[in-house]
Amino acid sequence: MAQLIADKRDIEFVMHEQLNAESLSSLHENFADFNKKTIDLVISEAKNFAVKELLPINKEGDEQGCKLENGVVTTPDSFKRVFQLFNESEWLAICEPPEWGGQGMPRTVAAASAEYFSGANFPFIMYPGLTLGAGHLVEHFGTQEQKDIFLKNMYTGKWAGTMLLTEPGAGSDVGALTTKAIDNGDGTYSIIGEKIFISGGDHDLTENIIHPVLARIEGAPEGTKGISLFLVPKIRVNKDGSLGQPNDVICTGIEHKMGIHGNSTCSLSLGSKGNCIGTLLGEVNKGMKAMFLMMNGARIMVGLQGFACATTAYMYALDYARNRIQGKNLLEMMSENPQSVSIMKHPDVKRQLLMMKTYVEGMRSLLYYVSYCTDMSKHAPTPEEKDKYNGLLEVLTPIAKGYVTDRSFEVCSQGMQVYGGYGFIEEYPMAQLMRDCRITLIYEGTNGIQAMDLLGRKLGMNKGKPMMDLIGEMLKTVAQAKKIPGLEGMVAKVEEVVNKYAEVALHMGQTAMSAKVMSAFANAHPFQDATGDTVMAWMLLWRANIAAQKIETAKKKDKSFYAGIIKSLQFYAETQLPITLGRFNALMNTSAVAVEIEDDMFPS
Repeated sequence: MAQLIADKRDIEFVMHEQLNAESLSSLHENFADFNKKTIDLVISEAKNFAVKELLPINKEGDEQGCKLENGVVTTPDSFKRVFQLFNESEWLAICEPPEWGGQGMPRTVAAASAEYFSGANFPFIMYPGLTLGAGHLVEHFGTQEQKDIFLKNMYTGKWAGTMLLTEPGAGSDVGALTTKAIDNGDGTYSIIGEKIFISGGDHDLTENIIHPVLARIEGAPEGTKGISLFLVPKIRVNKDGSLGQPNDVICTGIEHKMGIHGNSTCSLSLGSKGNCIGTLLGEVNKGMKAMFLMMNGARIMVGLQGFACATTAYMYALDYARNRIQGKNLLEMMSENPQSVSIMKHPDVKRQLLMMKTYVEGMRSLLYYVSYCTDMSKHAPTPEEKDKYNGLLEVLTPIAKGYVTDRSFEVCSQGMQVYGGYGFIEEYPMAQLMRDCRITLIYEGTNGIQAMDLLGRKLGMNKGKPMMDLIGEMLKTVAQAKKIPGLEGMVAKVEEVVNKYAEVALHMGQTAMSAKVMSAFANAHPFQDATGDTVMAWMLLWRANIAAQKIETAKKKDKSFYAGIIKSLQFYAETQLPITLGRFNALMNTSAVAVEIEDDMFPS
């Protein structure tokens, strides 16, 4: 079953041949033991846990779901034992400081573990993922007392965590929240409000759940400038760390969703009895700034979730296409007695599989590279390198979340198509993968918001330096590829796209700063698509550079693997980059139709 989650050989390729992850061991004392042997061992253990423990309970979680009965939220029966095993194996905080219960692992290495875990059971892995994000807030903004009380309990999975942002009347407009905090004068605040769409908002996996909550202190400014962040436990915690009384955090309902049934998506009432107590986390009125730390990490995690659905869908579709015998080979249709063949022999099915292969490989390289940028932004040898990688991380985050999840859903759809009618049947895996994947385009900031972030904030950040650094990295790969025989035609196509993208990016940036700002933002999502297409071309060319240099001396099995990498680039260059050039032409026109059309021109 392992091969039906992810391509182990390609994971090894990205980890060791593309990113040289073991080189990170020299950058920080926590990374010192992570040589190639250790990295491979970690990835192998993650794969084993995913296959043996997470995958077998995925369908049960989807079918059984979560329930709210008599005020108690229960998760699927099988989740409890596996959640305990997950924590005992110390998977939750593998990148966090050992002093708080983590293992100090590079995030680059953790990306491979996340691919296996989410590919096997993404609704389950949301519980520890959210706990980790909430723990980051305590680690970075908490007082020493808050860290001492909460952090190790969260990083070891004894207590869970969430993030409470969304409200019924606010949605993505966080500044419109109405949850209020009343200063009690003793270092605590009374919290009163309603939150919705809270993933893992209540459950029976842990004895306590710690909620970072955005709220406005009475008298604070309106909008995001007046938002503060508070730490609100489900069960109050005494000074000595023992549990006290329930904290007036009540689950009022669980959403009936299209997918991720194994994760409890809750509506929560805070202080309905006037007895919800929280403590300030960070500075007054700096809650949004603090929450963005969690949200940026969460957006990369969501990109990995969507991608994990895509890579699992690809592996299932590949296995199905090899074994499903149906139809005759087109070249033998006129034979006297043509034999039925596997559907993989049919050109259109093979095209679909190649499309899936190409995007999965490119997205894997991108997401692992984003994790690599995270490591380098913290531990690179010089301040200049840290700034450079931090800038690349900022620019690539909306691509890693927005573009990747858009393409991942398309890959899942292609996988369903390969299965034909069986793909639409719930007893086969494609229906759940497609249903689960769909939420990744919506939560942690819809992909439209990611596009606005790319155009409105990231494109001009630091006078455009991060974007220029990104284009510089792409052109560096192009220059290297020009020296490698056999890639010439493909390199020329990628170079054309990168150069044209630089022109389009400048145009979009200027338009967004002009009187045509509304037209620019009407084209923000197409610009995100174009940016993602260009980044994908870069990743595929980078991969092909390596493969082309190794293919001649490789063993027979690796020759096929490397040849497949080059074919992915060729397919993308010949069939997808012409579409990208069309996107560029449309963006240079910056159509204003979407903002010019009057409301009454739509059906009433």
